[in-house]
Amino acid sequence: MLQEYLDSVIVGESIAYFRRKKNASQEVLSGLADIGRTHLSAIERGTRKPTLETLYRISCALNVKMSEIVTDIEKRLEEAKDRR
Repeated sequence: MLQEYLDSVIVGESIAYFRRKKNASQEVLSGLADIGRTHLSAIERGTRKPTLETLYRISCALNVKMSEIVTDIEKRLEEAKDRR
């Protein structure tokens, strides 16, 4: 069964994972995605949730399909649920 809510910390961890995998700094990624660096930082920390538009811009800037990021988020959510 899926969780009732989307854990923003897990979303942020997944985005940060893909950013680090591409060896990009928050500064570079935020510039390529045309979002503020502090906004990206808040998303990666889990204090803000990205809109679909923002997630799409991040995925394009990373040259990764948005579905790959979503799949990674779902995997992390399942793992977190299994640990409970």
